[in-house]
Amino acid sequence: MFYKAIRLIFSQRVLVSILIVLQLVLLFLFVTTSIKYYDTIRVILSLISILVVFFIFNKKDKPAYKLSWVFLILVFPIFGGLFYLLFYFQSTTRKAKRHLEGIVRETQPLFAPQENALPAMKEEAECQRQVRYLQEYAGYPVYRHTRTEYLTPGEVKFEVLLGELRKAQRYIFLEYFIVEEGLMWNSILEILKEKAKAGVEVRFMYDDMGCMLRLPQHYPRILARYGIKCVAFNKFRPALSTLQNNRDHRKIAVIDGKVAFTGGINLADEYINAVERFGHWKDAAIMVEGEAAWSLTLMFLQMWALTTNTKEDYAQFRPWQDEECPVPSDGWVLPYADSPIDSEHVSEHVYMEIITGAKDYLYINTPYLIIDDTMLSALALAAKAGVDVRIVTPHHWDKKFVHVTTRSYYRDLIQAGVKIYEYSIGFIHSKTFVSDDKVATVGTANLDFRSLYLHFECGVWMYKSKAVRQVKEDFLETLEKCHRITLEDCRGNAFLRLIQDVLRVFAPLM
Repeated sequence: MFYKAIRLIFSQRVLVSILIVLQLVLLFLFVTTSIKYYDTIRVILSLISILVVFFIFNKKDKPAYKLSWVFLILVFPIFGGLFYLLFYFQSTTRKAKRHLEGIVRETQPLFAPQENALPAMKEEAECQRQVRYLQEYAGYPVYRHTRTEYLTPGEVKFEVLLGELRKAQRYIFLEYFIVEEGLMWNSILEILKEKAKAGVEVRFMYDDMGCMLRLPQHYPRILARYGIKCVAFNKFRPALSTLQNNRDHRKIAVIDGKVAFTGGINLADEYINAVERFGHWKDAAIMVEGEAAWSLTLMFLQMWALTTNTKEDYAQFRPWQDEECPVPSDGWVLPYADSPIDSEHVSEHVYMEIITGAKDYLYINTPYLIIDDTMLSALALAAKAGVDVRIVTPHHWDKKFVHVTTRSYYRDLIQAGVKIYEYSIGFIHSKTFVSDDKVATVGTANLDFRSLYLHFECGVWMYKSKAVRQVKEDFLETLEKCHRITLEDCRGNAFLRLIQDVLRVFAPLM
């Protein structure tokens, strides 16, 4: 234990964090200790803050972000504007954006299915807006010839994933936010080693910050010994950069381009309840088999190209190139991805369209409920219009301040008629929407600012597919393990309400 602590203290990641703190300290000392020129520096920095406020107000951005930054600058008029400039005007961010735009231009035509499924949806007027936006603007087409299976909790997905990995013949692609050595990951790794030895191409990508204290520092080198190609996404560097905020929060597993998984389940033992951290861990994933799996394959390859700065023949990985996909249609299936370094908030648009389109009911699972006024108003309006809106969040929290902020939204929603429940026996990490027995989405994006605007995310939107019914049935079963929150529960004391009000102001920056 002692040697493990020593290794941690002197690890590259800890030293990088120390360097970032030192930069902040030096910046502070530079301004505050330059006594001779302090008044001049103070006036210049205050003027910069005023100009930054004008810039923020005129920027195309979420009002909640604008309010948070303006409030921060008002509280810290000397440093606030300078910090904004340091974080938002960087060549590294612009470079990453140009790189990703080039990858998207190259791969976009490859998403197209063998047969355009959009014309077949002409009679489905209620989902036309959603599909047209995702296919014709965001660039993610709708597929037929796909079977869907909703997998919950994590233990179920784990067993199914192991079975599918053993069937791999050409390649296995894995992309996860959190990976930790233990029963779950070690079991998967043994299969990956066997497959790599047998000639199957195995690629594994993990988020460097998500795995900072969970995996050895040079893990790609370790996996390379077994023939597994491995990269860490967006490595943590000693610089004040907005790119450090842009984490790869996606969870994707692809087998031969024919079967793919996504959802909330990472590769660590708490996700399959092999260890207990916050009571019972309730999570969910979606498996797609057939044409739509190719869409998730391309999403992985795009991120791999962005991380490794390499080019390849993406089309070579496409299954069923010279024949039709044999998987029978299971409704309409549309995988989608979301990037924080473009101007499009795809996950938010998917969620908003489901909310505004609901007529009978809308059931939502989310671990965090930290939303802007637009979504808050949409949920409230749906409930006021007679839609049965129910939201399940955790009772056992993983982040205290986030949980307190989540609860601050209960009062407004309950007063509008939204039914709020907490998962009594543990932590619910599922990210699911289902409405009217017709439409559902299962993915990686939480209902918070970080997921919706700062992280790379993905999900699967479904219409009249088998998994839609499964998501609804699971939600209703989950309610039996929940308790409903009342207005009385939300009152609390004056000090708690003050803390919640302050946290809501800074929620976009958390």
